[in-house]
Amino acid sequence: MSIILPEIEIVDRNEKSIRFLEHGWPSPLCRWHSHNEYELHLILETRGKAFVGDYIGNFAAGSVFLTGPNLPHNWVTDEDHPEPVELRDMLVQFPHENLEHIIKAFPEFRELNDLLEKATCGLEFEGFDASLARQYMERIRDTSGTTRILTFLRFLSDLSKYPTKTVLSVVKLKQTTVNQKQMKIGEVVDYVAKHYAENLSVGLAADMAGMSEASFSRNFQLVTGNRFTEFVNRVRVGQACVMLFETDEQISSICYDVGFQNLANFNRHFQKMKHMTPSEYRTMARNSLISASETESRTTR
Repeated sequence: MSIILPEIEIVDRNEKSIRFLEHGWPSPLCRWHSHNEYELHLILETRGKAFVGDYIGNFAAGSVFLTGPNLPHNWVTDEDHPEPVELRDMLVQFPHENLEHIIKAFPEFRELNDLLEKATCGLEFEGFDASLARQYMERIRDTSGTTRILTFLRFLSDLSKYPTKTVLSVVKLKQTTVNQKQMKIGEVVDYVAKHYAENLSVGLAADMAGMSEASFSRNFQLVTGNRFTEFVNRVRVGQACVMLFETDEQISSICYDVGFQNLANFNRHFQKMKHMTPSEYRTMARNSLISASETESRTTR
């Protein structure tokens, strides 16, 4: 049974093709939620915990994130900031179909495809120039018409070229390339996403892709950025995070449910990827989000 599910947000897009928002902390807008739009998010003040899908990590002033459609997210300021903050967040929400039309009309914008694809898992742009990000956000806020849209597109273009992007959450990867080998790798990725609890080997995956093990391993790492075994464990740990977050199932049961053969191995991989134990992950996720919900409730009374 689910314990904490994201609130579904419906974004009004009747008048403008992108939506700009800014808010302080605490705010009713700071909650565990998801929506159909991408969200480009800049933190201006405070530090705390970022929740993006199954990911939990740190944020600080100047952090820049991009979340994809229907990917739950929230940013929770640490309790050592007891005073309200007038302006903590600046963000832009935008739908995929609008950019899809632009990319079809202007092939030069295909450079954004990789950025948008990776954003389905959530991205953090570590070390991106915070003052530049704020300038972009303020110009988007303060302008209209083509100037506003061109500023937004320039911001996305800069982010697409920025070298230090960190993929945050584990979700099903979509395959957009027409390269035959990459399509085969994409099929294997989809299979792993559905059958992560089964016995998955490099040999089995290579047979599915119609490649030798050596060729498959090389192509798989090229397409996904992970070795096959690492990717399988990443998906399993990601699914375990969802189960820890949303259910009361015992950790030992979750270990086997997601495909690990023993608890020690599960704990080792989990701590390596999440930098905390499964029980610590469950406690921190629930306490932080519940605390944020209570703070929001107090401010709206």
